[in-house]
Amino acid sequence: MDNKIRCKWCNLKNPLYVKYHDEEWCMPNFDEAYLYQMLILEMFQAGLSWECVLNKREDFKKAFDNFDINKIIKYDDKKIEKLLKNEKIIRNKLKIKATINNSKIFKNIQEEYGSFYNYLKQYTNGKIIYETGKTTSEISDKISKDLQKRKMKFVGSTIIYSYLQAIGIINSHEKECFLYKE
Repeated sequence: MDNKIRCKWCNLKNPLYVKYHDEEWCMPNFDEAYLYQMLILEMFQAGLSWECVLNKREDFKKAFDNFDINKIIKYDDKKIEKLLKNEKIIRNKLKIKATINNSKIFKNIQEEYGSFYNYLKQYTNGKIIYETGKTTSEISDKISKDLQKRKMKFVGSTIIYSYLQAIGIINSHEKECFLYKE
């Protein structure tokens, strides 16, 4: 392990977590497939730790057809039952059903705005926000409220704030961290 100082939350004993912190978290990535995957994973985090979800990410990928939105929106009761039996993922029926529901809404938003990123940009003016020590913000409140109005589930302001950090719209690296920026 190198001697770099990282955000306090990063478990240095978990190489997967360190790699995520160093190479992915708060790094702008607005690829539509990535935006979709991260929204699904953040949704599964509700009530759990991100490390728990991250450790299961590859298994989620396999179980959810490599996060192919066109397949997921067609999942039926048989597929839901198969997912509920998969011990390698988080087996929460409400979250699995919400994944299908949210996928349809995500696709509708893409069609309405041309991309999900275009939808997000209306709240941020395409800017990166640098802030630390928060779990919600005015922007996460607004996006959360709109997604809930559209009938998405597991998209409270805290989940949306984490999502915005994950995709790099919000950069929250702590002052001591080697990746900190103002």
